[in-house]
Amino acid sequence: MLEADPNYFKVALSTSVVVFGFDGNQLLTLIGSKPHEPFLNAPSLPTSWVRPDEDVEEIARKVMTEALGDYEFYLEQLTAFAKLYRKPEGRVVNIAHYCLVHHELALKKPNKGYSWVPLAEIPQMVYDHNDIYTYAKERLKRRVKRRPIGFRLLPKEFTFNEIHSLYEQALSKELDKRNFRKKFLKSELLILLDKTVTTEGSKKPSGLYTFNEKRYEKMTLKGYDFVF
Repeated sequence: MLEADPNYFKVALSTSVVVFGFDGNQLLTLIGSKPHEPFLNAPSLPTSWVRPDEDVEEIARKVMTEALGDYEFYLEQLTAFAKLYRKPEGRVVNIAHYCLVHHELALKKPNKGYSWVPLAEIPQMVYDHNDIYTYAKERLKRRVKRRPIGFRLLPKEFTFNEIHSLYEQALSKELDKRNFRKKFLKSELLILLDKTVTTEGSKKPSGLYTFNEKRYEKMTLKGYDFVF
């Protein structure tokens, strides 16, 4: 093992968080505005430096609180982004995370300096933040195929069209609605409520569903594999 040369410790840490929310129609992500030079006011992911004595996940949660307020968030570490010249300020290793927020939070205006942006309108961001976003989007795609994680993005009561739209956008592909409905009902994750709602542009009322919490917890641990 090499001797601990002091030069090995001249590396900074940061964390960026890719945040996904669903407003009932569109899958959204949270974009910030860089508050200082270089690239002042350029689009960026929510990001913070991490001091040597700080826990990376705690700082990622602090970033979320500063952007959206003090709520519960589903947070998961992605990977390290560590290209040698990814930042002009010096060597910085970014331990990135992705986060899912509840439907109600995605409908609220974020704190100053942040905005919700549809996935189809992601801007060119600073440094390698677009690469971090792309990695997070792929992680989300894998998760919704193997865990019932999409329910974290939905309202407590939702229509089948909403969950169908969410999964189409998360997977970036069109899904046959009949086949999708059949697979989801077979999973026993959905509970049909004795309620209906008339959505904009529709003449017929749609049934409302909620998810089976016991089944959800079991499948979260065990996982599944939906082939759409």
